[in-house]
Amino acid sequence: MDYKSIITKHYLLHMSGAEIADELNVSKSGVNGFLQAFNRSSEIAFPLPAGITNDGIYALVYSDPEDTRKRDESYELPDYADVHKQMTTRKNMTLVYLWNKYSTACSREGKKAYSYRQFCFRFNTWCDENDVSLVMEAYSGQSMEVDFAGNTLQVVNRQTGEILPVVVFVAILPYSEKIYAEGMISTKEPEWISVNNHALDFFGGVPAIVVPDNCKQAVIANKDWIDPELNKDYAEWAEHNGTAILPAKVKHPRYKNHVEGAVKILEEGLFHILEERQYFSLDDLNEDLWEELDKLNEQPFKNKEHNRNYYWEEEKHDLMPLPSVHYEYTERKMARVSSDFHVRFDNAYYSVDKAYLHKDVLIRATTTTVRIYSRGGEFICEHERARYKGQHVTDVRHLPKHFSSYRSWNGPYFIGQAMEVGQNTVKVIKQVLASRKLEVQTYRLCVGLLGYKDRYSKEVLEECCRRALELNRPYYSFIKNTIGAVADELGVHPDTVSPKEAEPERGGIPRPGRASDLDTLLNRSKSLLDEGHPEDSNTADGKEEA
Repeated sequence: MDYKSIITKHYLLHMSGAEIADELNVSKSGVNGFLQAFNRSSEIAFPLPAGITNDGIYALVYSDPEDTRKRDESYELPDYADVHKQMTTRKNMTLVYLWNKYSTACSREGKKAYSYRQFCFRFNTWCDENDVSLVMEAYSGQSMEVDFAGNTLQVVNRQTGEILPVVVFVAILPYSEKIYAEGMISTKEPEWISVNNHALDFFGGVPAIVVPDNCKQAVIANKDWIDPELNKDYAEWAEHNGTAILPAKVKHPRYKNHVEGAVKILEEGLFHILEERQYFSLDDLNEDLWEELDKLNEQPFKNKEHNRNYYWEEEKHDLMPLPSVHYEYTERKMARVSSDFHVRFDNAYYSVDKAYLHKDVLIRATTTTVRIYSRGGEFICEHERARYKGQHVTDVRHLPKHFSSYRSWNGPYFIGQAMEVGQNTVKVIKQVLASRKLEVQTYRLCVGLLGYKDRYSKEVLEECCRRALELNRPYYSFIKNTIGAVADELGVHPDTVSPKEAEPERGGIPRPGRASDLDTLLNRSKSLLDEGHPEDSNTADGKEEA
């Protein structure tokens, strides 16, 4: 962390911790924690000593070797030894009950008490530092463990035939062992935030601690476990929900042993059921996954009484309430409206009103919605976010009334281009044009497909289209993935093809191959000379006749 930059921005530019974290791409809690420690330190103050380094700042701010994470002494420290004793010796004891007891005692004595979240977080840290047990105890309402399953499922894109891998997110409440899971085609930060929201909704509340694996969506760096560097968006998600992120130790499965067990249960049971079915949408797959999960959570335990839902009915009362609205991850990007009245964002295409053709627009997207604004911030339109790569999301009101005659790109134009290649290519282009709800959504595919005649040759493209029709796969993705192999079979390579040999330079005049021969040029010169002196020509003709 760049401590000098944080101090400078805070004291000279008067930036808040959140603004500094956003600019430096670090966690807000980390910046605020450092600034608090800097203010408390008696060894260093602003302005900084000349020539001091980040290491020097760190050494002075965290000068106490016994506690580099300076605890605020104004808060009453719970007796965690007694808390652990109560939790391990008294049946059905909960951390919520012990926290309420501690909080009430502090209030009665006029002392500041930790929040329930901090109470649980510090208890976990105390357990680790004192190594009180080789097994992480599960307490009601205390934690939720999350991870990705190792095995994947799959969805088939009905329009292109492309097989899309589906990663499964898994969450579990260790006390009740209730499991939630959801399939994801994308595992980027927006989708990661979304499935974590769905898990909290499913469990009906917020645990004091969330224990993720060290995936990049959750953790930037976790060298010492005590003070991990969290993903900025995930840290803000936790703050929004009033919970704390406590990543598992790297290569220490026991710190998330419950979710590891849940993943094993799913992979050895539910996954086999779903693998035997074919899915054409992620929604259908998740509906079946959730149906099977409901059965699993109702199944009686083998080694104890009741089932997961039974213990969850007890645990949900110890969870913190859900916030009134979800935390939403928002992506921002500038894009230009192309000739087909769409902008490209995250490998999908969204229509924009014809008035903004070839203009720059601002895109703001959440996991469910894409909003488009003018460069000046004026709202233009809103779309539901695409669900798969290459999808076109089009509002027909954005297109001109007679779009097919608006410019050269239209169905007849592409069919005409295909006729120059061959009948198989024509058939593929026609099927591509008919593959989407609106023909305009296929024009980019047609451009890409016909472009292969220049890159390889017309013969290679025609043969590749013949095979696509034979296999009933007349898709751009099939052509793209197979045309290289077809070219190899025919002995054609991109670097040996010269399309200019087959057609003249744009603006030139076609000429026969012998147009530049010496004899041709001499005969042409003589003809021009004769045309310029007709009398001489007639005289010559008369002498010859005489």
